[in-house]
Amino acid sequence: MNSGSESFVAVVTALLLFVSTVSGEQAMNDTQTLTAKQRSIIPIAAFTASGEIDRLKAALVDGLEAGLTVNEVNEILVQMYAYAGFPRSLNGIHAFMSVLDERKADGIDDEVGRGASPIPADLNKDEYGAKVRASLAGLDHIPPPADWQEFAPIIDVFLKEHLFADIFVRDVLDFQSRELATVSALANMSGTEGQLRFHLGAAMNTGFTEAQMKAFVAVLESEVGDQQAETVSRLFADVLKARSN
Repeated sequence: MNSGSESFVAVVTALLLFVSTVSGEQAMNDTQTLTAKQRSIIPIAAFTASGEIDRLKAALVDGLEAGLTVNEVNEILVQMYAYAGFPRSLNGIHAFMSVLDERKADGIDDEVGRGASPIPADLNKDEYGAKVRASLAGLDHIPPPADWQEFAPIIDVFLKEHLFADIFVRDVLDFQSRELATVSALANMSGTEGQLRFHLGAAMNTGFTEAQMKAFVAVLESEVGDQQAETVSRLFADVLKARSN
């Protein structure tokens, strides 16, 4: 491996912030299931994307009760605008404000949590975003531009510099949580199978196991809907087949 590749791998490794140290027994358990906080992300992202506000409010309460901080929930809701648009994201934020007001009136003081770390002023967002996207795709290099990138280069700039840099660089959520929110949102939207297939693979490239992704489908089925779970199961089978080749 040349020095450039070694440098790239080092950067990608630093980007994947989800790694933690656990006992061997706990690590084995963690590869089989999702945490309560992870499970709570699924309906929050799904219902924000679909605009089902009543169901979202119930999911927001469950998320807070599962241990999500106010800032973590806000980060999920803000990220959703990149996939579902500003109207759905803003409606989700307004719903969350209402939930917090109701809980405060009931004497519940929810943990705000930490905010995002300062972003370096000299961050090269084009380079950072390209490396994040490549790492999510499971690549150790930045691939040549695809046809759509050459046809509409400005959308590629927005994807790299905004979605995968401005948003993903914010460390309130780790990459696993962001991909979990993304696949949940895409699963509850129509016409997004291509993007959903990519992000199911990306979720596994952040460290989710096959068992954890099947746990995701189970939560999707019980909390969101049978049809959404069936679609994800079908696409996930394709992803697993491609990864085994």
